[in-house]
Amino acid sequence: MIPESTAHYTSLAKALVSLYGSSVSIVHTDRLSGGDINKSYALTLNTGDRIFMKANAKENAAFFTAEAAGLSAIAETECIGTPRILCTGTDDGEEVGYSFFLLEFIESGKKRDDYFEVLGRELAAMHKAETKDLVNSDPSATNTKKFGFFMDNFIGAREQKNRPADKWVSFFRDQRLLPQFKAADSYFSDEDRKRNTKLLDRLDTFLPEPEKPSLIHGDLWSGNVLADKDGKAILIDPAVYVGNAEADLAMTELFGGFPQEFYAAYREVNPLQAGYEERRDLYNLYHLLNHLNMFGQSYLNPVKSIVAEYID
Repeated sequence: MIPESTAHYTSLAKALVSLYGSSVSIVHTDRLSGGDINKSYALTLNTGDRIFMKANAKENAAFFTAEAAGLSAIAETECIGTPRILCTGTDDGEEVGYSFFLLEFIESGKKRDDYFEVLGRELAAMHKAETKDLVNSDPSATNTKKFGFFMDNFIGAREQKNRPADKWVSFFRDQRLLPQFKAADSYFSDEDRKRNTKLLDRLDTFLPEPEKPSLIHGDLWSGNVLADKDGKAILIDPAVYVGNAEADLAMTELFGGFPQEFYAAYREVNPLQAGYEERRDLYNLYHLLNHLNMFGQSYLNPVKSIVAEYID
């Protein structure tokens, strides 16, 4: 089912009073490192509670609405850990307005000996969970689609469109690769553009339809997985949609990869279709294009190399 909307408040003070009572106050604020999109803080309250807050410009409140929907969708599978959502909100502040997102503060701990095996099994279980009501904003409609998400969200700082589609290959071409190629057009020569178009036109010869649609995290690299105080994995910062589970697995291998015990445990629960290794780079082309559009020229050669891998 579509996740319920997260409570939204018109000030941080109102949010804290609603959550913790009228006598609540912030006794200490710690600025946290990490992340280049939002500012992050640990708020210590006079109740003894410690909560995590993300903040951004007021006009960027959609970042947090989308993230809350994604975390809720993952949590509702009851397969893998996520931070508990407290609320979203906007605050006019004393000088400038801002948007905020309050979450359970995850106390970090040492990874359990079986950390990666458990993560592999839990992610596989999430990928096998039911998805049909996550795609369509009107789940009672008879012409429901299989792939996408009921709302758009973000991949890093860039908007990620999730318009529903019947076919995975169509969705990945039209909602993932094509918008990124268009945004990066100025980086390409005329010859590059011909090659890019050739790849898009032949995409169905490289990518099969999955055996079933899967809810995927969407931005699953090691920085978006935390070990909590019990040493178990917690997923953060999702860019969720219903797609092919292979896209999540491919992302885990893009920036260093996870240990082999993770992949072995995953495959025990959710075996991959034959030929995944031959498709992995094509899935990661999306993320490299997104990095090209966010961070510039240094990602151009990896993008061109992957295109050449499939059409030369």
